Amino acid sequence: MTPPVSGASCAKIIRLWRGAQTGASAEAADGVEKVRAKARMNVGDRVRIKESVIFYHYPLHRNEAFDGKGLEGVVTGIVTQWQGRPVSANFPIHVVFSVEGAKKPFKAHLREDELEGIS
Repeated sequence: MTPPVSGASCAKIIRLWRGAQTGASAEAADGVEKVRAKARMNVGDRVRIKESVIFYHYPLHRNEAFDGKGLEGVVTGIVTQWQGRPVSANFPIHVVFSVEGAKKPFKAHLREDELEGIS
C-alpha cells in the first residue's frame, strides 16, 4: 500500500503515514505523559460541573437538552490510552453522577476546564 500523496509537502505526509503504519509515535506517547502529569484530578475525586454543559443522554430527560451545570459526581477514569495505545481524548475525564429516580448512574466524558474539585 502506498501513502496518499497530494501537493504541498510529500515528505511530511509520508512521515505521518509511516507513523500511522507502525503504531503510536514517541511524540504521541510524550504528549500523553504530559497530559497525565498536568492533570489536577485523580480517580476518586469528587467534582462539580462549573460551566454550562448540554447533555442529550441525561436519564430523566432523554433526547432533550439538559444543562448539567452544578451536577456533582465522582471521577472514575482519565482516558489516556485505548487498547494499549496512547490517545489524546477531547473529553478525557470520565465522571459518574448518581441520579435519583434513574435505573443507572449517569456517565459523561468531560474536559478538565468544565469541572471543579469539591471536598
